[in-house]
Amino acid sequence: MKDIRFARFVVFINALVPLVMLGWDGYHRNLGANPLEFVTHTTGTLTLVFLLISLAVTPLRKILGLPWLIRFRRMIGLYAFFYGALHLTAYVWFDKFFNASAVVEDTLKRPFIAVGILGFFLMVPLAITSTNRMVKRIGGKRWRQLHRVVYLAAAAGVIHYWMLVKADTRLPVTFGAVLAILLAYRLINKYLPHLTEKRPARAEAPPQ
Repeated sequence: MKDIRFARFVVFINALVPLVMLGWDGYHRNLGANPLEFVTHTTGTLTLVFLLISLAVTPLRKILGLPWLIRFRRMIGLYAFFYGALHLTAYVWFDKFFNASAVVEDTLKRPFIAVGILGFFLMVPLAITSTNRMVKRIGGKRWRQLHRVVYLAAAAGVIHYWMLVKADTRLPVTFGAVLAILLAYRLINKYLPHLTEKRPARAEAPPQ
């Protein structure tokens, strides 16, 4: 696929759909009994979803033999950062009303908040260096090394989610399992590349 502009546009628009639906429900006062909890939960879940999708691009590209998929990875990663920023803003704005001392006190009191904030700030340098200009400025090798931090950010997000829920941990455990599979694939691809490389199809025996 040489021209992916339309596909990029479709991905761009669809990635905004959850935000539009959230705004629509907010406008019509359809966010449930606890709107703050609904907004923070939704934006946090979307952050993890887009993080994992961005991490899945490379394995899918190699397994399916679709090299053009890599051109969506940065945009999807930026959406993960975008929803993570909304998640943090919802907490700081609607829960703490931009009271810095209250945020610090709450962070020290509740470890899951500290882990979540850590995960978000790990994504900040990734978002800043997401442009082609920054890739050229810091060099491709250093850029790739820096962006491996995304696995730590995703792990922090999963742990944050798991620590937040008390009874039903099925969703954070599912996120954790997907992240573990993606990380395992990366490690296997790095240290045992012969297991993930596509083998050439066998030539059929000539008819006799």
